[in-house]
Amino acid sequence: MELFAYLVPYGLEWLNLLVRWLHVITGIAWIGASFYFVWLDNSIRPPAPGSELAKKGVSGELWAVHGGGFYNPQKYLVAPAELPKELHWFKWEAYSTWLSGIALLTIAYYFNAQAMMIDKSVADITSLQAVGIGVGTLVVGWTVYDLLCRSPLGKHDFWFGVVIFALIVAAAYGLTHVLSGRAAYIHVGALIGTIMVGNVLMLIIPGQRKMVEAMSAGRMPDPVHGQKAKQRSVHNNYFTLPVLFIMISNHYAMTYRHEYSWLVLALIMAAGVFIRHFFNLRHKGRVEWRYPVIGLALLAAVAVAIAPSSPAAVAAAPAVDPQAAAKQFAQVKTIIDQRCVSCHAAQPKQAGFAAAPAGIMLENEAEIRQNAEKIYKQTVQLKAMPLANLTQMTDAERAQVAAWYEAGAK
Repeated sequence: MELFAYLVPYGLEWLNLLVRWLHVITGIAWIGASFYFVWLDNSIRPPAPGSELAKKGVSGELWAVHGGGFYNPQKYLVAPAELPKELHWFKWEAYSTWLSGIALLTIAYYFNAQAMMIDKSVADITSLQAVGIGVGTLVVGWTVYDLLCRSPLGKHDFWFGVVIFALIVAAAYGLTHVLSGRAAYIHVGALIGTIMVGNVLMLIIPGQRKMVEAMSAGRMPDPVHGQKAKQRSVHNNYFTLPVLFIMISNHYAMTYRHEYSWLVLALIMAAGVFIRHFFNLRHKGRVEWRYPVIGLALLAAVAVAIAPSSPAAVAAAPAVDPQAAAKQFAQVKTIIDQRCVSCHAAQPKQAGFAAAPAGIMLENEAEIRQNAEKIYKQTVQLKAMPLANLTQMTDAERAQVAAWYEAGAK
């Protein structure tokens, strides 16, 4: 029974690893295809009037060289005169990314909601409530987005973008007030990813099928399907940099553990949108340096605003009475035993952990002293640990850790 209790979290850890790897691979394929086709769409040039290409209905083409070969992609205004025998569909990249992402969300967060999603200092909710909030966010988010796309607002690209960005920021604000910071960020990313795959599944691919069906029946396809698909494809393109940041955000507690984490996320997402816009314009031949400058300025402003206060220099710490130092360390060790060792041990007792996070163990004096700086950074400066404050470390206990470290960690 004891072996089974150990092997279950270990098996989940391997499942987490493999699904995460799959998610990264499929995500690269999907976003790579998105970047390529937006680049292609913005880079093609119209053929000369009256040329053979223009007569065939080609709206644009370009020549490219890659991997030792020459390529000549062409885009038709609506469709070619005849349906080709082989037609490649770009859909499984999107589906696989979303499915692996949801699987990863389930394994890493939903199966261990108590540790990964709930921070009782934020909201005292149950695991079922936390999972319900997460899933509900994805369903409601896609529904609202899709309805707005189909509304008159959807015809005005700029204002539509402003409204959608504001709604995503509102979702981030709400989530950071009911879930742990890390879980809130991940669910904003899952919301954006769900909107992106919803665009592919519910509109882009069905529209393309209708065009192919019309050609198979000998009819001219309705261009409105291509126009709608293009609109959603552009939306997905602007979502890419924000969602990529969120995918890696769990490594940077300085963002999701901040008091105004929702605003930090909003500014970083906005920076990603400005930077993406620069590249989209550049592909059309317009170089607008103001956009990356704005993006970098936003990132710099965030970096300055959330910077932790400088720690006291350990080397310059005043001499401490040996008895007082021993007493101080004993207090800190008691705190670490109560709040940290359930995870940071050779055999963690906390459910969902097969090994100590980051390989850091804090079971004895030597291990604690060896990791003093990391303990200070994670528990005092960033307040990232304990994870989701699962063991309820108090501000007074964090202050004790800070006093110990700043006194020389003796």
